[in-house]
Parts: sequence; structure tokens; C-alpha cells
Amino acid sequence: MKRFFHLIAAAAAVTGFVSCNIDEFLTREPINEFRAETYFGSEAELEMYANGMLNSYMSDYTEVASGDAYNDLIATKTSTDFFRADVDWNSSKQGSWSWGFLRRTNYMLDNMSRAKEHVSEEIYNHYEGVARFWRAYNYMSRIKLFSDVPWVDHYVFHTDNETLYAGRDDREYVFHMVAEDLKFACEHVMNGDFKTDERSVICKDIVESFASRIFLYEATFRKNITVNPATNQPWKNNYETVEDLLRLAQTYAKDVIDNGGYKLVSNYPDLFISKKLLSDEVIYGKTFLTDVNGRHSYTRYFHSSTLGQQYSGTKDLVRMFMKLDGTPISEAEAKQSILTEFKGRDPRLAATVLGPGREILNASGKPTHETIDFTFCKTGYQIVKWCIPDASHFQNSIDENSIPIIRYAEILLNYAEACNELGEMTEDIWNKTVGALRERAGIKNIYPTAMDPWLYDYYTKGLDHPATDINAVGLEIRRERVTELTFESELRQNDIYRYGQADLVVRRFENVGWAGIWVTPQEASSGLTFEGEEYKFKSAKAGAVNSTTVYPIKSREEAVNTDWFFSEGDHGYLVYKYALKWEPRKYCRPIPDQAYTINPNLGQNYGW
Repeated sequence: MKRFFHLIAAAAAVTGFVSCNIDEFLTREPINEFRAETYFGSEAELEMYANGMLNSYMSDYTEVASGDAYNDLIATKTSTDFFRADVDWNSSKQGSWSWGFLRRTNYMLDNMSRAKEHVSEEIYNHYEGVARFWRAYNYMSRIKLFSDVPWVDHYVFHTDNETLYAGRDDREYVFHMVAEDLKFACEHVMNGDFKTDERSVICKDIVESFASRIFLYEATFRKNITVNPATNQPWKNNYETVEDLLRLAQTYAKDVIDNGGYKLVSNYPDLFISKKLLSDEVIYGKTFLTDVNGRHSYTRYFHSSTLGQQYSGTKDLVRMFMKLDGTPISEAEAKQSILTEFKGRDPRLAATVLGPGREILNASGKPTHETIDFTFCKTGYQIVKWCIPDASHFQNSIDENSIPIIRYAEILLNYAEACNELGEMTEDIWNKTVGALRERAGIKNIYPTAMDPWLYDYYTKGLDHPATDINAVGLEIRRERVTELTFESELRQNDIYRYGQADLVVRRFENVGWAGIWVTPQEASSGLTFEGEEYKFKSAKAGAVNSTTVYPIKSREEAVNTDWFFSEGDHGYLVYKYALKWEPRKYCRPIPDQAYTINPNLGQNYGW
């Protein structure tokens, strides 16, 4: 035991992968509580160790929803420092150079051979696949942050200076090793008893689903950003090509579609407020049990003026949602009052942001209609996805709804996009993927042959990497990823990065702020009545103060950060002003000062 405890300390001190506080590092995991020399001697011990990784690595509720907050379609109170114009992001501010997962997974992979004579080859390969899946899954998070990172596939001893002080490996090589881990996991991890109704134990479907997500990300990232952002040098293609990666994304998505037995549930909103995971559609998720893992705060996050970033939808988000007849809204239809713009629209719009007619229980437990609260809603579009329709949850952390982490809907979209990128899209594939999602929502399914001019402009105008080679199907797949998957598992944030269009975060309304509801001249002068509540847009110059029912409006010229103004002067889009900044070097993060100081061989990323 003493020997093993010292090895943990040595691993914590790995200079290329350092976390800072060794005392915290040693006490945060139960790894030092078992018999190091004899552990992994049975299937039960393999399972226990694998479950420990599951408990550590499963996304929590903030990662699933609010983790997707900082994208082009969500307004926030102040944004993250990474995008703020008044903050100089640099290597001294950068964190996330923590490699505890590598210690855990490599320890298992290096020592689990003790179980070989006690378990079947099938079971042994399953658990090796689980460990390799987690290594790949966590490595991908570091690749997305830093691009080039060290690849280490063994447990590091304190005497291994060659590894401890090594430099970083090229992204293409590291991802190749990630791909090898994922392919092994997809081949050997089983469903069977591991595919539970709770959808929380790592099984073949979960592994293949994440593989489709990861391969699609890397393929499209390299296609759209033609240089490795860590070096600013063109991709070498010494390992997998973009086509190879797209083919893998397609293959694993298709495998889940053909063999997983999943289907789309009929009621989309129920996916996000049900206490029980809807396992017909949910492939991987987290169930909250009061006596096991407590409750969470989703509803409060989206209804609080003090908790979180006061997230709100934007006009661009709302414009993504089609009409029930399967056509996009026009420019004139985008300039409707919130009182009328939800009529005849994709019902997922009202399941994402607050529109007229949403029924909730009031503080007394009686049915009523929810109203807008201007103290935390920056744009007039209040987020309702994930929110329990009960006012008692608005200021209390008492939510018990389960959390889908990956859904069958995403796998359909991954497959559709991979097919389209490979030039293999057909109307039949469309109907079984994007078309099926639209039909579930009650939208007329139309195979796209013409581009929506607004959507085309959205992805081609004023951007560093305009999507000049995109077709009508590709545009509509992008639309569907927004309308179906908004505020889920950082998917939109990841999407705009892999599109090479993270500068969308900054572009917003004329590069100055987030545009919200369209306020008509009548509403601007006399007020807006929404569900019986009267809302006013008053002059900040005259002393108006932001409140539940009042937006203080400044002139465009006088507005500064966190002020509101009207796009047309005396009416128009309600714009919440907040200056943001984007630079191409931000496609990867700087190596943190602390890590670089300990190990200068890590070097620094291009532009930082």
C-alpha cells in the first residue's frame, strides 16, 4: 500500500500533465483504498474500477446545459472572459491542464492483465474497451482545447524523466491513437446486460454514439480549418484523412441506427423534464435520485437574476425554427411581435424559449401561464428547455428531471451530415434522419433543393471561413442541429468551432450585441401585454431601472456594455449590448504558464 501511495504521488507530479495541489489530488479519488498488488483479480474488481471512472467522468447537469451557453445563439449577462473584448486572455489565465484521467485509465490498462485467468476473453476485452473509451473520450477534450498534447499510453513512474519532461505530440498522431482506442472499444465493448434502462453504464451503443460525434468533429474541423491551430501549419495527413474520419463517423452512427433499437419519442419536451430517462430515445444519460445524488438546479439556472449567466435566446436562434409547412420564415415574419411569431412555427421553438400559452403551476400550485421576467431575461426570449413548469422550482434547487447526455436524434444528424459530406446523401437517407426529426415535430418534411437566403447569409457573410461550398442539404442539417439540440452537451459551441466559424460568437447584431424580440412602434411607446402582464420599454435617460417588467432603453449612441437599445432608434430589435472579441488563434488555447514553467519542452501554441 505504501509503495502504491507513492506511485500516485509521482503520477500527480507528472510535469507535463500536472494538476496543482497534490493533497487534493490524493484525496479526491478512492484509487488509494484498494490492494494495489492484487487488484483486478476478478470481474467484480474490473467492474468496480470501471464504475469509478463512470462516476468521475459522467457529465454533470451544468456541463450538459449551461456548458453550451457561450455560442452565437445565446445571450448572457457578461459572457466568458475568453470572448470578452475588455479582457486579455493569455496563458496566465488558462487552466484545464489536468490529466488525472490518464493516471486512472492507464493504471487500469497496465494492471488489468491480472484478471485474464479469472474472466472470459469477451469480458476482459469489454473492460479493456471501456478503459480505452474513457481515455479517448477525455483525450479528445484536451485535443479540442490545446490541439497538440502529449500522448502517454502507460502508467508513469516518478523515475521516468523521459516521459515526465517530454514535449507535446502532433495532433494528427494523438488523434490517430485516440481513433485506435475508439475502434477497439467499438469492437469489443458489449451491450447485453451493460445496456440498462437507466442508460448510465458504458455499453457498445454509448461508445459507438460518442465515436460518431468525435470522428465527425475531427473530420469537419480539419476540413474547415486547413491548418493545425497549434502550429499554423497545414495538416500532414500522415494518418487518417478527412474522408477516413467521415467514413468512421458514418459507420458508427449507422451501426447504432441499424442495431440499437432506438426510436424517436413522440413528445419532444418530455425528454428534458421527465424524472425517468426516456430510454427509447436516450442512449446515455443521468438519472437523479433524491436519496442517491440529490437534485439539481436547471430550472433555477434559467430563472435567476443571481445564479448563472442569465441565459436568453436570441433572434438568430428563433429564426432558425421553421414554419409548420416546412418553409423558413421570411424577413418580414422575423419582425413580428412575440405575441404572434410563435403561431404556425416548429413547436420545438416554444419548447426552447418562452412563448404565449406555456402552462405552469404558480407559487400556490395552481395552473397559470408563465410570464417573462426582465430581471434575468436579456432579450425577451426566456429559456424554458430543461425547466420544470412549476414556479416553486424557479428559485430553488429542487429539480429531479433526468438528463439525456446523448440522444438518438443526434446520431441521426451525425449520420446525415457524414453522408452529405461524403457526397452520398439521398432523399431516402434524408427522410430517415432529418426528415424523421421534422415529422416528429409536426413539420412538413420537404427534401431541400433550394437554400434559405437568410440561412445561407448567416454562414457565409462576414466570417473568416465562409461556408462557400455548402449545399442546401448541408444548410438544413445545420439548422436542424440547432432546433433539435440547442443547450445540449456543448454541441452548438463545438459545431461552430468545427465549422471554422467560431467568429459567429462575435458577429451577432452588427458586432455590438445580441438581438432579441422585435418590439413594434406601438409596443415601444405603449408597452407590451404578455399573458396579462404589462411590460414597458422606458428611457434610461429619464431614470428607468431594469425590473421584472421594465427594460431601460438608451439610444444606440449612448449605450455601453449591459445596456439595451432599439435597432431602429424608437423601436425594432431589442439589442443587449456587450462587446466581444475573436481571434483565429483561439481555435486552440494557450499552454498554461504553470505547466510551461515546470516543463518548457511543452512549448507554446501558435499566436500565444
